[in-house]
Amino acid sequence: MPMIDRAAQFQPFRALTGYEDAVQETARLTDEKPELTEEQKSLLDAKLQKLADSVDSRPMVTLTYFQPDQRKAGGAYVTVTGQIKRIDDHEGVLLLTGGQCILIENILSIQTAGI
Repeated sequence: MPMIDRAAQFQPFRALTGYEDAVQETARLTDEKPELTEEQKSLLDAKLQKLADSVDSRPMVTLTYFQPDQRKAGGAYVTVTGQIKRIDDHEGVLLLTGGQCILIENILSIQTAGI
């Protein structure tokens, strides 16, 4: 038997390939999506309406929204600041000039500078 083949038979055997990755994924923490009260929803609706009325001036906003996790239940809270490009009521999204597309139903808070 050639030396290279003899050495291959003594290489470590990993029966649980991917086990470490699975453990790390399970240990990764996610947050629950919060349920807004009716008062909070109506306040957000009023702010969205003001933004829709002034979308042509591309107002600067800071949005906090819930980003669902693609791999497991829950998600993360994300805060982003940018200029509003468009509000698409049909698709239910808010588009920022940086290219970000945020689902309106996931928005938790809106802060504006002068609206």
